[in-house]
Amino acid sequence: MTTIKPADPSALRAFASRQAAVIETAMRRDLAGALTDNDPLLAEVLNYALFGGGKRIRPLLAVLSARVCGAAGEEIYRLAAAFEYLHVATLVHDDVIDHARDRRGRESVARRYGMAAAILAGDWLHARSMHLIGRFAGSRGLDVFCSSTAGMVDGEFLQLRHVADAGMTEQQYFAVIHRKTGLLIAATCEIGALHAGAGPEQQAALATYGRKLGAAFQVIDDLLDYLGDASSTGKKTGNDFIEGKVTLPLIHTLSAAEPAAKKRLHDLLRGDRTAPGALAVVHRLIEDCHGFESARQTAEQLVAEALDTLALFAETAEPESLSMLGGLALYVLARDR
Repeated sequence: MTTIKPADPSALRAFASRQAAVIETAMRRDLAGALTDNDPLLAEVLNYALFGGGKRIRPLLAVLSARVCGAAGEEIYRLAAAFEYLHVATLVHDDVIDHARDRRGRESVARRYGMAAAILAGDWLHARSMHLIGRFAGSRGLDVFCSSTAGMVDGEFLQLRHVADAGMTEQQYFAVIHRKTGLLIAATCEIGALHAGAGPEQQAALATYGRKLGAAFQVIDDLLDYLGDASSTGKKTGNDFIEGKVTLPLIHTLSAAEPAAKKRLHDLLRGDRTAPGALAVVHRLIEDCHGFESARQTAEQLVAEALDTLALFAETAEPESLSMLGGLALYVLARDR
């Protein structure tokens, strides 16, 4: 069992808000220097993409991971910016792939500036993130970073392979979300430790924390797709089912359902998923088979395992940062968007 005391939600919100302001200042300074001789439209698109909202969780994880390993100073915020750049690049490119009209309550970059500008801006952000990682975490950090981004792409291909696959197993599901979400969160934490000069044991512990946290985040995200309020999440409820994504609540339901219910789910997945009433039937079947409840329990277990990895730092880390890492793990379970 971990011996740390996670920050309470109000303390975490206040801390995260202060840190987000420092991270955004570092991002603006970095952009001002990097874009000196670039076309003004690129700067406009990047500013629109980067400063239109967002919780800055990934750069905050980099900052906290570096701090619990003893780092301090402005450079950790420059390093942290790299993870927000990559995150936003993936969102911009996802919106191109999905032909999304909106993102974070306003027009997507692709809709506002066109697909070509969106793709190019995403490419620039990816390139800049690699530059910053190499500068502040060295070749080892760049190896970890590039491995995680390659894994993200592989995860997307794995997910495509399993579209509307009623036979998808829990093991296959976790293989997808490990690549799509877990690897980058793990890399964020590990690279923060690398920047701080941490030893292999600390690096590995923070990578495990990030991997567990990323998996829990994705499970909760999958639950919110069915149970969340669209006005809070900013996403259409049931969109995963409509797109044929077989996520953990549905996998648990298919495993527990009686033959007739299982056949009904198979038919709905293979049929017209946009048909009126299809989502409501799936929702009811998941509820009846306790699929939402069991998926939630899985997320809680993952968060407990993430917290346990932090015990290594209990005697040596700066207390506030360690407490905030614990608070972030609990936030994953409590979030509604």
